[in-house]
Amino acid sequence: HVQLVESGGGSVQAGGSLRLSCAAPRYRFGSNYCLNWYREAPGKEREGVASIHSDGRTRYSDSVKGRFTISADKGKNILYLQMTNLEPGDTAMYYCAGEREFRDVCTLSPVGYPDRGQGTQVTVS
Repeated sequence: HVQLVESGGGSVQAGGSLRLSCAAPRYRFGSNYCLNWYREAPGKEREGVASIHSDGRTRYSDSVKGRFTISADKGKNILYLQMTNLEPGDTAMYYCAGEREFRDVCTLSPVGYPDRGQGTQVTVS
């Protein structure tokens, strides 16, 4: 498995923005992969928020659609999550997960994705 490394979390006021990064070594952008962002908050179910397929297709949960944007920098092997108009309900630990195999559709759930990170905390007040 590949260890992914998240960064960019922090504390912001409601309405603010943050950009999370996920270093994805050995993810050769241009090969088959799925990468996603998911979050976990105390007392809430784990929620997949965004995914990106190697062919560029993206998916978002209804709760973040229109506010979050997932992207991949192919030259740097970095996955991003641009978060805007943040709400207190977005407070959570955010993780990236991935798989370097072909999938027809990249799920929002990280279940079955072997490559994981240790998370970065986002707090919105």
